[in-house]
Amino acid sequence: MKFNSVFDIIGPVMIGPSSSHTAGAARIGKAARNLLGDEPRWAKIHLYESFAKTYKGHGTDFALVGGLLGFETDDPRMSKALEIANEREIKIEFIEDTAAVDHPNTARLIIGNDVEQVELVGISIGGGKVEITELNGFNLRLSGNHPAILVMHDDRFGAIASVTTILAKHKINIGHMEVNRKDVGKEALMVIETDQNIGEAILKELNEADNITHISTIIS
Repeated sequence: MKFNSVFDIIGPVMIGPSSSHTAGAARIGKAARNLLGDEPRWAKIHLYESFAKTYKGHGTDFALVGGLLGFETDDPRMSKALEIANEREIKIEFIEDTAAVDHPNTARLIIGNDVEQVELVGISIGGGKVEITELNGFNLRLSGNHPAILVMHDDRFGAIASVTTILAKHKINIGHMEVNRKDVGKEALMVIETDQNIGEAILKELNEADNITHISTIIS
């Protein structure tokens, strides 16, 4: 892994014990909450390999739930996240999954409320950094460390241009962008990491663009 600065090596300010198993897990949980757009009422959390073997001792369980509750990595309530979720009557289920995965620190979160649900796969790659590798059946590469918009759209000519034109008009710089589709002419997902958070007025304009069906955000 290539570190960019001494701060990457030190890792984030956090509630311990582990940057990979605690801080990274919290960021995966918070990314799932952000994509749902609200606090979940229930969560099924599949843990794989190292996460599955050590999640209780290393705090991965309370960190993932703390992220779902919206806690930052250094929130003093983090270690009590399981109790707080229980008090809020959020149903949490942990599943030690034996399926093969590409990274030992992998979690699949399926969360929802009374209206909708989100399913994502996240990996903790070290130093508190994470990657989101799957969302609702779409493969993607999302760091979770920068503001981002995830745009569900019909796979139609001009859909991508309509989004990038709006961002350019408002001087929003794109740091990373990728597009995935399940089949030609069907549902597609645009993933755009930006250099700044996007305001509600711009999100409203994006939602009204042609062939756009749903927009989720990750706020940095």
